[in-house]
Formats: sequence, C-alpha cells, structure tokens
Amino acid sequence: MGEKILVCVAWPYASGSRHLGHAAFGVPSDVFARYQRLRGNDVLMVSGTDEHGTPITVRAEQESKSPQELVDYYSQEIADNLRALGWSYNIFTRTTTANHYAIVQDLFKRLLDRGYIFTDIMEGTYCEQEQRFLPDRYVEGTCPHCGYDEARGDQCDQCGRQLDPIDLIQPRCRICGNPPQFRETEHLFFNLPAFADRLKAWAEKQAHWRPNVRHFTLGLLQEGLQPRAITRDIEWGVPIPVEGFEDKRIYVWFDAVIGYLSASIEWAKYIAGDPDKWQEWWRNPEARHYYFMGKDNIVFHSIIWPSMLMGAYSDLELPYDIVASEFLTMEGKQFSTSRGIAVWLPDYLSRYDPDPLRYYLVASGPETADTDFTWATFVRRNNDELVATWGNLVHRVLTFTYRRFNQQVPVPGGLDERDQELLAHLEGAFGSIGQRINRCQFRDALGEVMALAREVNRYLEEKGPWFQIREDRQRAATTLYVALRAIDSLKVLFAPFLPFSSQRLHEYLGYEGYIAGPLFFRRVAEEEGKEHQVLTSQPETWIGRWTPSELLPGQTLGKPQPLFRKLEESIVEEELARMGRAG
Repeated sequence: MGEKILVCVAWPYASGSRHLGHAAFGVPSDVFARYQRLRGNDVLMVSGTDEHGTPITVRAEQESKSPQELVDYYSQEIADNLRALGWSYNIFTRTTTANHYAIVQDLFKRLLDRGYIFTDIMEGTYCEQEQRFLPDRYVEGTCPHCGYDEARGDQCDQCGRQLDPIDLIQPRCRICGNPPQFRETEHLFFNLPAFADRLKAWAEKQAHWRPNVRHFTLGLLQEGLQPRAITRDIEWGVPIPVEGFEDKRIYVWFDAVIGYLSASIEWAKYIAGDPDKWQEWWRNPEARHYYFMGKDNIVFHSIIWPSMLMGAYSDLELPYDIVASEFLTMEGKQFSTSRGIAVWLPDYLSRYDPDPLRYYLVASGPETADTDFTWATFVRRNNDELVATWGNLVHRVLTFTYRRFNQQVPVPGGLDERDQELLAHLEGAFGSIGQRINRCQFRDALGEVMALAREVNRYLEEKGPWFQIREDRQRAATTLYVALRAIDSLKVLFAPFLPFSSQRLHEYLGYEGYIAGPLFFRRVAEEEGKEHQVLTSQPETWIGRWTPSELLPGQTLGKPQPLFRKLEESIVEEELARMGRAG
C-alpha cells in the first residue's frame, strides 16, 4: 500500500450528548482520512470516548447512575452518532478499557523512571458545599491575562493561556457558584520545562502548521513552560501505579492524549489480528501523523503530548500536523448547554440527513476563523448548492438517460472540442483538489468541486441534449455520455465530503461495491471474560480510487432517485423556536 497515515481525532467527552461544535473538527478529519484512502494510502484513524474525571461523576450523580453506567450510555450514543455521520474510524474505542489503563500506566512509569515526574504540594480547589475537590474545569473566574470572565481553572478559552484555579480572579464553583477553598494537597507533577528546548527546536521546523497552531505554540514556549500536575484528588480515573497515591487518580488530560497510542495498539491486537502492526505507524519515520481538534486543545497536542512522547520513548513519531479548527458559534452566540444554545447531534440526526451537515461544516465551518452556524444559512446551502447545483444536475441527466437510452450509458459518437475540454478539466482537477485536501485546505477543495459541478451545468445548457435528441439522437447520446463521465468523476471528488450521497450515486451509475466503505459495530474481546464494543470500518472493501471516470458505454444504470431533499424555509423558525429563541 502507499504511505502510512495516522489520523488522530480528539476524543469526545462521554458526560452527555455531543453538539455540532464537536462535529466541526470531526468532519474535516474524516474528509482527510477518506481522501487518503482513495489515494491508496494506508490510513489508521483512531479515537474514542474520553470517560474519566469528576465531570463524569457529577453528571452520574445528577442522573442517579454510577459513573460506569453513565459512560456506557453516552459512549454508545456518541459512537452511534458518529457512525451515522459517516466517520470512518479504524477504531473508535473508550478510555475505560483494560488495554488503555495498561498503556497509560506504562507510559506514566516510563516518565517516572526517567525522572520526568516529581512530587510537590499544590493548592487544591475544594468546594465546601459539594464536599469534594473540584477538577480545574469546574472552577470558573476572570482570566488574569485578558479579563475574560468565564475562564476555566485549566485554561482561558479566549486567550488560550494555561491556568491553575488559584490564578483566577474571583474564582467560583461551576456547580454551586460559591467561592472554593484552596487546600494544600500532595500531587505528582510532569516536568514540562525539561522539554522546552527540544519542543522549540521541533516546533520551529513545522512551517506547514496552520498559523493559529504555530503562533500559539511558539508563543507559549516563549513565555516559558511550567510543571503540570498529572494527578488529582478524584475517585474516577486510571489508578496511579505509585505507592502512597492510592486515593488519587491520573488527571484526565494526561490519560486522554495517550488514547491515540492505546487505541492504535488495541486496533492492532483485536481488529487487525497482529499485535505489532501499530508499530508500522508509530515506529516508522516515513509515517505522517495528523491530529484534529478544536483550538482549545492545541496545547495538549503541540506541547504536552509531544513532551510525553519525548520523555517516555526514544523511537515513537511526533505529530506531523496539528489541524486545529477555530470555534463554531450558534446563531451569534457561543454554544451553551445550560441556556439551550446548541444543536445536539442526536437531535439533528433525527430530522436531517448527514451529508448536508458534513457539507455545511466544511463550506461554512471554522477552518481558519470562528464562524457562526445559522439555520438560515444551513437551509440556503442545502437548497441552493446541494439540491439546485449538484443534486439536480445528477437527477436530470440520469433520469433522462435512464428513460431515453434503455437504462444504459449511451454509446457516444466523436467528441468535439467542448466535450474534450470538459473531461480534461475534470481530469486535471483531481491533482489540484487532492493537493488542497492534503494540505488540510478543506473549504477551498470543496469549493473547487462545487465550481466544477457548475461548469457541468453550463455545459448541459450549451449542449441541450433534451433538444438535441429531437434532431440528432447520436449527438444527444454523446452529450449525455460526456455528462455521465463528468458526474462519475465528480462523484469521486465529492466522496470524501459527501460519502452517503456519493455511494448512492455510485450505485445509480451501475457500479457494485463501496466507494465510501461500510461502517459497522464489532464486539471485540479485550481480555478473558470481558468485552466492549468498538466502531470500526472495512477500508479494504472500498473500490473507489482518486482517478477520473472509467464509465463504460453500455453500462446498465440503476433507477435514479434524488440525492438530496429540499428543506422548507419554515424549518428556520421551527429550529429557533426549539431553542427557545423564536423569531
């Protein structure tokens, strides 16, 4: 196979349903993975649900469940949602597996043995009313750097700086709103400053990173790194393999990033059937590792995870690219679960198809700047672009050909200059569009594909096969043959973005097999007497390739149906009313 490509996608937190903000970086990650597979590259795409930490225990208490019951429920729901959106993971697993615990503890001990972990006293944040130590994210206050009044105890979402709860001005408990107490407690710390010089030398070489990632990372290194606590006074999480710390757990941020490695190892052992196969990506200098996340997680992927890899191993590959999206807002406001400003994935999927959302989140998503999701724009893009430009092109050509040419691809006559020009343009587009996707310029790539669809529409208006057939059936046959070849090529170009409609079109054009690959659940025995579900795909069943159309004259067509459904304008008000913001 071709290049080894590792696609690592930030792990959704299993404390509740996920919303569109969580899909804003997930859809581009799947576009990238699908394109690389179509190119013939060997892709390993990994992620799973992040299931540890106090927020899980708090939500479990609110729902009168145990933490395990809570994460079991939401892990399944999240996996179902991502499957419905077509994300083509090789493995989508969980951080509560025995495999993950073993890998986390092993990496922890490696860092400890090499002197990168030390013991110190810190001010723990304790809530009297809740009678517990609070996780950093459950403390809010004013950022001392930029004045943002909803900064969290671990990081300010506005300026991106790392924080400790004690740094906040007027800190408050997110649960009860009262000021917390600060109590001394002993913890284990990761010595981040020990990696500052190596990180700086490495990061300065990454000229291909997006500006938001490169500038933020180099800015943090310029300010200077501080040791970071990797244990917490919590009950739910990975146990610490150090005597005297039995009542604490490994902090969830340290545990979660190791999931990329543990998921790869789990995939190799339980799905690929070769326990050493993960090393083809992780111990291979020719492999390229891509990490996809929101911009609030840059520090964990450009500073902390590389430091952990440097400290624990000498031969595992560091990230090649860190593809961080900006924030997606909702109707002019930040997503807020408490105020109902959100579109939940289960809710969306109960009423709408996945491809229009995938399209929107690439065409209008927060690739390089914060962007706003509005239902009005969603409806407009669906109707004007997916339905009117692409869907109608496909439907009118296939329907007319199916009816007038015996349900087969017509046999063409000689191609004139305009016919050849169109097919040549489409053939050349595979290179330019592929380069854009390879550089993670997804919006530009999708825009170029849609522009090609408009060009094919113009070609049909010029040729008019529905008029040609009245006087010259052979000329109409040639025009429709060229249009079908163009549509067949566009099917491949759209496939990474719109896998469901591209697969249906693949079948309407008379092909068998999968251009986009099936998804399914498989039960995998993790250890004797214990099993858990993972989401996995079968990319070896994909038959599509990143090449122009090979449609043959005489190929039998399937009976065409519309690729997309037009949305009524009234759903805008309906959806706003559903959020409690009618009008």
